[in-house]
Amino acid sequence: MLLDAEGAAWRNARARADAGMIEDRGGYTASCWTIVVPFFNEEAVLAATLESLAAQTVRFRLVLVDNGSVDASARIATETCERLELDHVLLHQGMPGKINALRMGLDHVHTRFVATCDADTWYPAHYLAEAQRLLERPGCVVAGAYFIAPGDGEVERRRESANIRLAARMLPRQCHAGGAGQAFRTEALKAAGGFDPRRWNYVLEDHEVIHRVLRHGTMRYADALWCVPSDRERDRESIRWTLVERLVYSAAAPVAGDWFFYDFLARRLKARALTTERMRERAYQHLAGVVGEPAYSVR
Repeated sequence: MLLDAEGAAWRNARARADAGMIEDRGGYTASCWTIVVPFFNEEAVLAATLESLAAQTVRFRLVLVDNGSVDASARIATETCERLELDHVLLHQGMPGKINALRMGLDHVHTRFVATCDADTWYPAHYLAEAQRLLERPGCVVAGAYFIAPGDGEVERRRESANIRLAARMLPRQCHAGGAGQAFRTEALKAAGGFDPRRWNYVLEDHEVIHRVLRHGTMRYADALWCVPSDRERDRESIRWTLVERLVYSAAAPVAGDWFFYDFLARRLKARALTTERMRERAYQHLAGVVGEPAYSVR
């Protein structure tokens, strides 16, 4: 049973929030933004991510989705949100895999814009405002952020900015930003089918969902839209696509995207057992996590 504890004030404000308007009734302010943050065993980094989101210059609703963590991540998420006085909901998705967590999170989005953020990534204070500037342009349905490494200076940032914007001009029907740096017009994302494991239950879901969303408009990038993934070591097996797959993507995306994802790439990822739960990163963690029926809790 779904325990809808979002609150009567939140439900009553949805219509105006969907229209991108701000409403203040009885001390409650609805935003035109929701941020969805899925996480699995991120106790070491989650607080820093939430602190960066708390510094945003625009208001937002935060949807946290615990994807079966067996560490203190859920407790840290709750304590940090309460300390920072963030408007948030904490959900528990027992089905392993990021796409399952994103699907659950999107079900709780009722605002004009939605951003998917990773639990191990730092976001500058202007991140949502810059994404909104892009999404308010005619025809834009997705905003993509580029990644810079911790400790990078202005020279490195400008280089990454130039690279992603050049790639977007040359290959406009592809996705050039990872899931940690994507923001959507919610209406377009949901019209495209959202995050659906029945449609795509493999890694690289950030590229597949953009393929569908681009049927509804364009994707834009900007010099000021960036974020900083953590520099922790990765000890998982590679979940990346091969050079051949990237080359085929470049050629097929503008004219045969459905064939590329659902016939060509899906078959190859299945052969390599690269299903969605393989996104879990540390070898000492149990891949399946805590599996069971989804449960919901909020603060």
